[in-house]
Amino acid sequence: MTDTMTSTETTESVADFAARARTWLAENMPSIDPDDPPFSVRAEQSSWDRAMELQKRLYEGGFAGICFPREYGGLGLDHAYQKAFNAECRCYEMPLILNVPTFTICAATILDMGSEAQKRDRISAAIRGDEILCQLLSEPSGGSDLAGVITRAERNGDKWIINGAKTWSTSAFAADYGLLLARTDWTVPKHEGLTMFLVPLNAPGITMRRIKEVNGNEEFCEEFFDGLELGDDAVVGEVNKGWEVATRQLHHERRAVGGGSEFASGTAAENASEMPPDHVGLARATGQDGDPRVQDLAGRALVRRIVKEQLIDHVFRSIGNGSLPPNAGTLIRLFHAETTELEVDTALAIAGTAGVVDEGSDDAPGLTGLMDVGVRYLSRQTGSLGGGSSEMARNVISERILGFPRELAADKGIPFNQVKRNKS
Repeated sequence: MTDTMTSTETTESVADFAARARTWLAENMPSIDPDDPPFSVRAEQSSWDRAMELQKRLYEGGFAGICFPREYGGLGLDHAYQKAFNAECRCYEMPLILNVPTFTICAATILDMGSEAQKRDRISAAIRGDEILCQLLSEPSGGSDLAGVITRAERNGDKWIINGAKTWSTSAFAADYGLLLARTDWTVPKHEGLTMFLVPLNAPGITMRRIKEVNGNEEFCEEFFDGLELGDDAVVGEVNKGWEVATRQLHHERRAVGGGSEFASGTAAENASEMPPDHVGLARATGQDGDPRVQDLAGRALVRRIVKEQLIDHVFRSIGNGSLPPNAGTLIRLFHAETTELEVDTALAIAGTAGVVDEGSDDAPGLTGLMDVGVRYLSRQTGSLGGGSSEMARNVISERILGFPRELAADKGIPFNQVKRNKS
C-alpha cells in the first residue's frame, strides 16, 4: 500500500507526454474558456451522461487513469504525468465530476484494499467511462461517528443479508456501485465489528430517494436496504476489518476534498459553487472597488487561496517522501473548508444586500448574478462536513500528526451491543 503511484517503465518523458496530450486534446476534446468554464450540475443525470461520454474519449485516446496501474486499465505513471496533463487540459471540457467520489475516493480505496477481481472489474470500468462509484457511509442516526453505523449485515448460508439505511450519499442516484459500511459483529467494540461491501445499486432490496437541500439542490440521496443479498465477492478487505477499509477511504476523501489527490484529472472547478468568488468583480459591480476596507477583505481571501495551493503541493510531496504521515492529507481538507467559508463570507460581505435581495433589475450593469452569492452562502459549510466534520479533522491532526493524547471515548472497548444509543 503506497500513497503515491510508482510509475511503470516508460520511454516517454513528461515533456513528450505533455506534447502528445496537447496535440490530442486540440483534436479530440471540446474547447472552453478556462475563466468562464461550463459547469456540471451534479443533481442532473445529463451532467453524468456527458461526463461518461468525455471519459470514454479520454480512455480511447490513451489519457484516462494516468496514475492507476496498467493492469486495472490505467497508464501506471506517476503524478508528474498527471500534473502535466492537467496543465494541458485547462482549456478543454473534462469529466470533472467523476473525480469525486469515483476516482479520488472509491477507485483509490478499491486499489488499496480490494480484491484482484474488484480492482480489475470496477477500476477498469470506471476508467473506461462505463461505471460511476459512490460512497454509502453516513447514517440517519450516526452523525460523524462513522464507526457507530447500525446498518446490519447478517450471514445466511452463503449470502450476506443487508438491512438498514444510509444518507447524504453524494450523487448516488447516478452511480452503479457503492462502498457500503455495515455491522457484521455486535459483540465486539464498534471499530472491530464492521465490514465494507461493494454494492451494485440496481440490486433488489435497495430503495433510493433524493434529498432536497436548503439551496434547492438535490445532489444527495438516502438509501434503504431491505433484505439486500450479497455474496462474499462483495466484501472489500476482510470480514470484521471494515474499519481498516473505511480509514483508508477517509484518507482518500480528505485528500480529494482539499484537492490533493493524484487520481484527479483536470484543474478547473466542476461547478459554480467550487469556483473562487470574483471578489474584485463584486467590488466593482457594487461601486466599492476604491474602498480600502473592501480591498483588504478581497486581498485576504486571495492570499488564503494562494496559500492553499502551496499547502497542497507541500503536503503531497511530504507524504510522498515520508516526512509527513499519510494522515497529513487532513491538513488539506481542513484548510480547504476554512478557505471556502472565508471566500464565501467575504463575497457576501462585499455584495451586501444585493446578494440577498432581488431588486428585479436584470439590466443593471455588473449586477447580474449577485443573488448567486446569497444562494451559495446557504451551502458554505458543506466543505466542513465532507470526509467527517472539521472538528473531527482537528482531532485527526492533533492525535495522529502532532501526537497529542487521544480524546476520551466513553464507548472504547465496550461491545457494541452494550453501548447506549439514542438515550438521554
